[in-house]
Amino acid sequence: MSFTRLGIVLSILLLGRVASAAENTAPLVGRWDLTMKGSDGSEFPSWLEVTVSGRTTLVGAFVGQFGSARPISKIEYDNGVAQFTIPPQWERRSDDQRFTFKLEGGQIKGETTDEKGHRVTFEGRRAPALKRKGEPAWGQTIELFNGNDLTGWHARNTGAKHGWVVRDGSIVNESPGNDLVTDNRFNDFKLHAEFRYPKGSNSGIYLRGRYELQIEDNYGDDPESHKIGGVYGFLTPSRNASKPAGEWQTVDVTLIGREVTVILNGERVIDRQSIPGITGGALESDEGAPGPIMIQGDHGKVEFRKLTLTERK
Repeated sequence: MSFTRLGIVLSILLLGRVASAAENTAPLVGRWDLTMKGSDGSEFPSWLEVTVSGRTTLVGAFVGQFGSARPISKIEYDNGVAQFTIPPQWERRSDDQRFTFKLEGGQIKGETTDEKGHRVTFEGRRAPALKRKGEPAWGQTIELFNGNDLTGWHARNTGAKHGWVVRDGSIVNESPGNDLVTDNRFNDFKLHAEFRYPKGSNSGIYLRGRYELQIEDNYGDDPESHKIGGVYGFLTPSRNASKPAGEWQTVDVTLIGREVTVILNGERVIDRQSIPGITGGALESDEGAPGPIMIQGDHGKVEFRKLTLTERK
């Protein structure tokens, strides 16, 4: 056999192996809404994205119980079992966190460990596309805050400190320690909020209880996905349109499926961008279901004098 013919044969064999490897890993590729379960029975939401880099290398991104999306440099896949390792972010651990999982009946099932080394199991379903058709028709506008009391709201953690009060027509997070959640749940909507915070404070508005729109004292900083106006760790605003701490500010959000538009203090800073998945601190990971509006209250002081929502019909 000539060298030319040998080279052609080897190329065909190599391409066949590449195609076979790509076919085997294809079912893992995509976004996954995860539910993690600790050894004590506690549950929390999480999120995983698997993509292909080059011909066959699997890479991705992961969102844990808190913090933001972090990159996965490589996902090993052999004999139906996938593994990856990520360094700690906000977890109180010194070692890297290893995940092992496999695909069963269209779902992924796996395990990892928490910061104390205890076993954590997880299951994941493929995240919905949330694509919408046609132009939205809007219903009636409702006031989420009546200006007098916390009717229509409840604390996220009933056993934790509840520092939310109503004072001078505003909801005030007087003693940070608990998130505040609407009793009602929503699909697609427009939200108008008026807020202010003291110097150095940090809060957020969770859309459907899953996607955090960052509210933080970042006046004068460069725009960044973890700073005010960003969808935490995912979407960076085009500019920082915030005002100095202590001033009243406005934000208008339109969320249709995954597509979000954010107008901060009259400036359109995010324009119809797609939110990839849930952010850290989300209530749960069932992205196809309606969800509440949640105000982050476990970080810093913040107050809201207006929270108005218009839901899509």
